Amino acid sequence: MTVILPSPASPLKIGTRGSPLALAQAFETRRRLMTALALPEEAFEIVVITTTGDNRQMIDADRPLKEIGNKGLFTKEIEEAMLDGRVDISVHSTKDMPTAQPDGLTLDVFLPREDPRDAFVSKDVTAIADLPEGAVVGTSSLRRRAQLLHKRADLKVVEFRGNVQTRLQKLDQGLASCTFLAQAGLNRLETVNVPATPVSADDMLPAIAQGAIGIERRSDNYRAAELLSAIHHPETAQRLAAERAFLAALDGSCETPIAGLAEIDGTSLRLRGEVLRPDGSDVIRADQTCPIEDGADLGRAMAAQMLAQTGPGFFDWR
Repeated sequence: MTVILPSPASPLKIGTRGSPLALAQAFETRRRLMTALALPEEAFEIVVITTTGDNRQMIDADRPLKEIGNKGLFTKEIEEAMLDGRVDISVHSTKDMPTAQPDGLTLDVFLPREDPRDAFVSKDVTAIADLPEGAVVGTSSLRRRAQLLHKRADLKVVEFRGNVQTRLQKLDQGLASCTFLAQAGLNRLETVNVPATPVSADDMLPAIAQGAIGIERRSDNYRAAELLSAIHHPETAQRLAAERAFLAALDGSCETPIAGLAEIDGTSLRLRGEVLRPDGSDVIRADQTCPIEDGADLGRAMAAQMLAQTGPGFFDWR
């Protein structure tokens, strides 16, 4: 069956949040589709949708994200727009996506993964180890908070949300000595004059799926599926299959400090994972390899092994 290509008269509608990073990801998706399908920019329409999470962040800027709600806060309105046909596809940071999609929606297309590492941002030092005793660190990530406190129990971690510019202003105001951002976001925004240093995954294992753009569609939208197949990156999908299976088996949420990273070397996939107490007082880690095609099975099995190691009370804080 011949797929009808988008055109300026009937463009493919791409739903996205309106933040600078979300727009950069939507523009990258459009650019890749334009190249792969040999179509003009006008054949694709970027549709900005404000989510409940966006509104709540403006109102509750200093409250921890887990107190505002779960990851679905930043996808609900976009997914509703897909289900009722106002947009054809939507573009997301996969690390912010729940491991299961609502009925009728599918997340199965991924662009080539950017740098998955965290970036250490400070105007004074270039590494966590160089922070003075009792230094104030700003982050809204439970994962980063737990990892930091596990390394340096002397640090004081405070809530720190906002875009790159907002966080840099907070550093200028002396509200913290440093903060963290995703290196992928900095790269996609082509930021300059940001005092950022990538943190090795050996020192701080990143969030599940960090650096990967995922594209969601209606499950019965076969036209969109065919169009998106032209820009799908199988290696990224293989890595995320392992990571997201690991996260799902651990029942991961915004309230659970979990980290994980899958990497491919030849025909093998290496998966590293960790789960922590929020105060950093305990951490359980695993590092295993398998054939690439078994990545999701490894993710589930590794999660089960780690859960068996947690012992009574490990998750009492949830």
